[in-house]
Amino acid sequence: MPSSPSNQSYHHGSLRAALLSHAMELLDTKGIEGVSIRAVARLAGVAHSAPANHFPNKRSLMSALAARIFNQLENEVLAQMETTSGQRAERVMAFAEAVVAFALTYPHRYRLLWRRESLIDHDAELHSAMEAVYALLIGTIEGEDDEFTTSLETRAIAIWSMVHGYLIMRLDGNLMEKTDELTQAPRHRAIITALLEGIGGGPSGARRDC
Repeated sequence: MPSSPSNQSYHHGSLRAALLSHAMELLDTKGIEGVSIRAVARLAGVAHSAPANHFPNKRSLMSALAARIFNQLENEVLAQMETTSGQRAERVMAFAEAVVAFALTYPHRYRLLWRRESLIDHDAELHSAMEAVYALLIGTIEGEDDEFTTSLETRAIAIWSMVHGYLIMRLDGNLMEKTDELTQAPRHRAIITALLEGIGGGPSGARRDC
């Protein structure tokens, strides 16, 4: 039986952590719209007013939750990149593999990261967590810039946009999991390979002038 507000107590820091854990549980099971401060407080066994010291409104709660999710995604990317040989194409593929796997495993978590209307603009914790993931992407494509005709940031945005667009189409049910007809690789891997070949960082390493 859930604890009532009168018999559940937390230290100041542990209440925030508990609220975020329960918010994550609600997000995974009910989606973004299923998360509310009242529901989180009820699961934590505290009064409805108790979360206000940490999260005065839903957007502050969701922003903290999104920061935690970006931290999780960062760890997944780092773990995947540890399995690569260090070559640029393999680093990019490892980044993409980690993001795709994370989004398909935790679709509601991934969607929250991009729900601007649910988050606080310029939230420091969220911005820092997001930048940490972006820095990993930048790190995957750093190298000899003189072999490219576009900037490092442009190439990073191209890769992120390709991965994100593919994932949204998958999550919305507009694409099914399939393999590339020529390589027999999973579709998302083939898409990244095609993009890398287009910007000169693919398996062949050849630059293509268009």
